[in-house]
Amino acid sequence: MKHGFFRDFRLSPSKLIALSFLGLILLGAFLLSLPVSSRNSAPGFLSALFTAASATCVTGLTPFDTWTQWSSFGQAVILLLIQIGGLGFMSFASILFYLIRQQPSLMSQMVMAQSLGSENTHGILSLQLWLIRCCFLVEGSGAILLTLRFCRDYEFAFALKLGVFHSVSAFCNAGFDLFGFLTPGESLAPYAQDPWVLGTLSILVILGGLGFVVWDEVAGYRKRRKLSVYSRLVLLSTAVLLLGGAALIAACEWYNPATIGSLSIPQKLLACFFQSVTLRTAGFAAMSQAHLTGPGKAVSMFLMLIGGSSGSTAGGLKTVTLIVIFLFLGSRLRGKKHVAVFHRTIPFQSVLDALTILGVMVGLVFAGSFLVVFTSPVSYPEALYETVSAIATVGLSCNATSRLSPFSKLLIIVYMYFGRIGVLTISMGFLKGEKPDPAVRFADASLLIG
Repeated sequence: MKHGFFRDFRLSPSKLIALSFLGLILLGAFLLSLPVSSRNSAPGFLSALFTAASATCVTGLTPFDTWTQWSSFGQAVILLLIQIGGLGFMSFASILFYLIRQQPSLMSQMVMAQSLGSENTHGILSLQLWLIRCCFLVEGSGAILLTLRFCRDYEFAFALKLGVFHSVSAFCNAGFDLFGFLTPGESLAPYAQDPWVLGTLSILVILGGLGFVVWDEVAGYRKRRKLSVYSRLVLLSTAVLLLGGAALIAACEWYNPATIGSLSIPQKLLACFFQSVTLRTAGFAAMSQAHLTGPGKAVSMFLMLIGGSSGSTAGGLKTVTLIVIFLFLGSRLRGKKHVAVFHRTIPFQSVLDALTILGVMVGLVFAGSFLVVFTSPVSYPEALYETVSAIATVGLSCNATSRLSPFSKLLIIVYMYFGRIGVLTISMGFLKGEKPDPAVRFADASLLIG
């Protein structure tokens, strides 16, 4: 009789994923609170917990500069948390199954499928292992490209360290960086006009944010000669958001001397495109977020809230969720009852799911931003930017993270955790487990809408 990895637990896949991430965060907080993890004095458990949650939830918000605060051991812990948090706990559990030549139980297969944003458990272990190989191949390629670039400035061992760390951080959409030895707290400012560095990081971020289901379909396109409606929507929305976002940011910041106003036209275009890329929950900053114009911050928050695609290393509302909402609104404005795209009808339940997730996230953003501004010495725009960044697991900040009160830090931790786990739990757990209609139904009410 074959035994499963979760045979002793009577929990749903969503709860197992949530608990595994919570356990990883607490373990990471313990390790980061050890004296060996810091260069000087230990930061205290709350700050260690904040950093561990940010790394595990691949967010990037941190009260400290990663290089200045954390030792090589602490940086290694952060990198490991990013890798496990980005690829998912079950990705590494699948490696264990493969090594011990054990077939996962049905529950384990369900958890694997759910962690990838899929409902199909057929061949899930093989798919999971294939995806891990692809992820390591992409990260390895990115590390090589970045190392070659950094070798021009540093000795090989240090260049390799920078290459590996930033490749993993970019692919997992984490946003942690080690450039604090040049400009503490300024993220990618030293390489803000470097096409090699920004181009490599952009490719890694985009690939990490597409989603593993799309990877699988694109890889098999030559054999099947078709893509699902979902994959086509992901690819189309990703292209539109990247290019459209860059255009909007350019329109808002073109003449702003505090961001890109003093750059040449090619440098401006590169900076705007990278800003559009990093807003897809990556969290690297090549321009000052605190000095963005008002419209620039509004565009940035909108793009952050959308995020990447389902089953990816990115967070946020998700691209297809937004498309479903827009398609529904367009259909209703034209007086149509059904929503269709690519000659396929979108189930009304999917529309309700999308609207539910949007309502929950927007409600949490406004509630959280008010709590942050009331409990911390920050302005409301800073609090709103911080809250959106946390719940969308982006990691960009208007330099407000270090000024948050203990209560606000705990709130941001909860938001980062929800952004990584909660949306998945809602979309794949609560919304999939519909309860039967009650036997008694009340009469319809007549309401005036609009």
